[in-house]
Amino acid sequence: MLYEQRTKADAIRRHTVAVLVDNEPGVLARVIGLFSGRGYNIDSLTVAEVDRAEHLSRITIVTSGTEQIIEQIKALLAKQVPVRQLADLTVEGEVVERELALAKVTGDRPRLIDALRVADFMGARLIDRTLDTLTFEVTGSSEDIDSFLRLLEPAEVSRAGVVAMARGLRTLSPQS
Repeated sequence: MLYEQRTKADAIRRHTVAVLVDNEPGVLARVIGLFSGRGYNIDSLTVAEVDRAEHLSRITIVTSGTEQIIEQIKALLAKQVPVRQLADLTVEGEVVERELALAKVTGDRPRLIDALRVADFMGARLIDRTLDTLTFEVTGSSEDIDSFLRLLEPAEVSRAGVVAMARGLRTLSPQS
């Protein structure tokens, strides 16, 4: 029993952490420095201003680690960054999570026709085309996008990163 608990606590798990921060110069650099300085990896990072009047930005970080490492990351974020609110969406309940990717396929006519079939099957949208290329937009879970890209290989890819929100009444705002 003790072994099972220890194994669970030591298990590496993917976490999505949402942070509401003051939108000021250097905040993103401090977040990145916190991770790189301790050898932690950022799997995905998105940031955007969400309240212009209050000068607030929302940072969504996807990282992996043991429970201890994730707790350390959250504590360091709260200490080193002007954080208004922080939520570990992975442990706080159900989450709506999406990612956007652009994929450009190059090739002859049969290759491009195959890519169109894959895109139709996977729900991707054709957003640009030339005689020799097709560029698709796809949104969905990271796993869905990974599957789409595997089917298209080889392709040039640009991914926007994960955005996520808690389901239901839980919110990330300075008023909550």
